Amino acid sequence: MAAATFGTGAAGSPAPLLTRRIPSSGELLPLIGLGTSGPFEVDAAPASRAPLGEVLEAFFSAGARLIDTSPMYSSAETVLGELLTPVMHERAFLATKVWTRGERAGIEQMTQSAQRLKTPRLDLIQVHNLLDLDTHLRTLRAWKAQGRVRYIGITHYTVAAQAELARILARESLDFVQFNYSPLTRAAEQRLLPLAAERGVATLINRPFEDGALLRRVQGRALPAWATELEVTSWGQLALKFIASHPAVTCIIPATGKRAHLEDNLAAARGPLPDARQREAIAAAFG
Repeated sequence: MAAATFGTGAAGSPAPLLTRRIPSSGELLPLIGLGTSGPFEVDAAPASRAPLGEVLEAFFSAGARLIDTSPMYSSAETVLGELLTPVMHERAFLATKVWTRGERAGIEQMTQSAQRLKTPRLDLIQVHNLLDLDTHLRTLRAWKAQGRVRYIGITHYTVAAQAELARILARESLDFVQFNYSPLTRAAEQRLLPLAAERGVATLINRPFEDGALLRRVQGRALPAWATELEVTSWGQLALKFIASHPAVTCIIPATGKRAHLEDNLAAARGPLPDARQREAIAAAFG
């Protein structure tokens, strides 16, 4: 369940973000993180990077920690590494991925990721889309034993892959699994989320807004009157609260390069989360 870190903040300041524990360690993570696919894939021009710097400032000022990236996302690792300040590095939980074939290529790619992110030890490395899974898991377990990475995991982004993710979770010892889940795409509730809870595996949720399609469905519509019970002010917050309310969800990673959108997302990790009745009402409202 979410740790009891919410409530009234200091006068005029937002309440702290709700957190969940990583089952394998007990470490707390805020329920909302940050994805980098798309918005952080920019060039070196100051005009391109300035908004991202503002996003990171607001992200860490709010107490958020987990940032998810990948060598698959063109320049995202490099941009993120160059924008993170020393103080940000102290607070950050940096998650990246390995996305290549072969042991040597995997080692080279993960070493390069650490260099791009300017950190001697990564918090989490995930086998991206299960590519050459067994090879990379052997390397990752060795790296974890050596202290080169703190946590290891696997990822995918489609419902079609969730059965395979579940099969892997059932046989392997992992710290994290990342997959897609939203008020409209609820397949993970059937097997993957319960299995992650049973196996003590933390979950990262990608595509919470269905690549924007979820919010386009409700564009121009007023929020339901009962949304005030959850202290939400946007459809995005309502979707994120639906996801966050599942007890097996550890952290949601919506990508954004706009400070206003980031602050809207982070607001979903404050205040009450929906109960079972409210969850079904949210799903119906988007459907």
